[in-house]
Amino acid sequence: MADTKYIFVTGGVTSSLGKGIISVSLAKLLQARGYSITIQKLDPYINVDPGTLDPYEHGECYVTEDGAVTDLDLGHYERFSNVPTSQANNVTTGKIYQAVINKERKGEFFGSTVQVIPHITDEIKYRIKLLGNSGKYDIVITEIGGTVGDIESLPYIEAVRQMRRELGSNCLVIHLTLVPYLAAAEELKTKPTQHSVKTMLEQGVQPDIIVCRTERPLTNSLKAKIALFCNVDDSSVIESLDANTIYDVPLMMQKERLDLEVLRKLKMTSKHEPNLEGWEEFLHRIKNPTSEVTIGLIGKYVELKDAYKSIFESFIHAGAINNCKVRVKTVHSEHIEENGNGNLMEGFDGILVAPGFGPRGVEGKIIAVNYARLQRIPFFGICLGMQCAVIEFARNVLGLKKANSLEFNQKTPWPVIDMMEDQKKIAGLDGTMRLGKFDCFLKPNSKAFQIYGTQNISERHRHRYEFNNKFSEQFETAGMKQSGINLQTELVEIIELENHPWFIGVQFHPEYKSTVANPHPLFVSFVKSAMEYSSSKSLTNKK
Repeated sequence: MADTKYIFVTGGVTSSLGKGIISVSLAKLLQARGYSITIQKLDPYINVDPGTLDPYEHGECYVTEDGAVTDLDLGHYERFSNVPTSQANNVTTGKIYQAVINKERKGEFFGSTVQVIPHITDEIKYRIKLLGNSGKYDIVITEIGGTVGDIESLPYIEAVRQMRRELGSNCLVIHLTLVPYLAAAEELKTKPTQHSVKTMLEQGVQPDIIVCRTERPLTNSLKAKIALFCNVDDSSVIESLDANTIYDVPLMMQKERLDLEVLRKLKMTSKHEPNLEGWEEFLHRIKNPTSEVTIGLIGKYVELKDAYKSIFESFIHAGAINNCKVRVKTVHSEHIEENGNGNLMEGFDGILVAPGFGPRGVEGKIIAVNYARLQRIPFFGICLGMQCAVIEFARNVLGLKKANSLEFNQKTPWPVIDMMEDQKKIAGLDGTMRLGKFDCFLKPNSKAFQIYGTQNISERHRHRYEFNNKFSEQFETAGMKQSGINLQTELVEIIELENHPWFIGVQFHPEYKSTVANPHPLFVSFVKSAMEYSSSKSLTNKK
């Protein structure tokens, strides 16, 4: 639409201040006032997408419905706003330069010298406006990764400068910065904020609103000082105190009137007063649980919680629905391998075996599956976790002792996990993956059908290997049911065990679809089962 408004969120002083949370909190407030909002992330790294980045370096890769492999911030965008994102919501420097170079190779610049200005900045502006030009959104919020002053961020800040010149009052810049507290001096310091804004000014961009991340409340005099030195209104200096949970931030920003300040500067009026009762109820539930369970998350990137960010958040959503505090304790699958048994999993009310790629730590995950199956502990396997459940069952129930995935052992006589034939012909790291949304049919009378309450679902995928249908009959006969099937490809999407309280493995990633407004039914059911298991343990101990 022609009058789409554009809001840019930049950061200064240091990374990890929470630009994504501020962006999505503002989006939530504007959404509650009746506006249609989408959020976009511009990442300065030269990788085309984070799909080939080490999880230890970048954290989780988030997958959209249309198969984009994106930054984990898009997960926050969807969890808060309950609005799906797409390929257009995540742009990297790699994508920008790749597009420009492809155009140059095709002769689209008619022999002109290709330069950062205007060619790279024009491509950036084109990507920013894609969402606005779709006609779906009143406001597009664009978060720019990194910090102002980084060499990598310069083209993006320049693109913002140009868009401000072109769009006038339809464009607004929010700058998130740090006001540190120095214990020795016993005072908050505004100099880092002043220098950060000065750097922005040197690049031709004057922030309209300054959000100050701080661990201590800002006094009115400090706000006035920041406003004076940074050329903004006193009302445009917004305090962002450290929060107990990221889900507190929308209400904190509402209290600071960030949404009203944004609307004032964009010359917009509120369509109606915001109703955040549902959000407040959610916060009340997570802060006042009536029960508690401990879930063991078995993975090989557990040193970095961001590697499983969506799983952790899904447990918060599911816990709130069940009025339950879900404590997630991570266990490194390699440590289980070294230990050789399930001792590291004692005391858990449920076990989740996490996604991943490659052979490292897989045998530890298989031991964890075996422990959950034999001890009748609620078990949830996601992607590789589901495949480990299949391998464990093949080895220890079907008697196929050398069963494995061809991903880990090309010489296994029992490849119960294999790659589809048409996938083997595709080159490229992401080419062999199933990415994005795929349909799934749930068999009647299955636990999966009971949980979802419908026969036809769709879920998001990111994987290369699949359940080998050549073994389908053997698994079914022995009690591992294939309860979810893609009817177009006949690929197995869900497995579950008969005669077990709760044992489900899924080839897809349900954590990508869990939001505050719509917690994922599999996580909700898994937490409920863990609560029942915990209660049964308590009764046994009392006896």
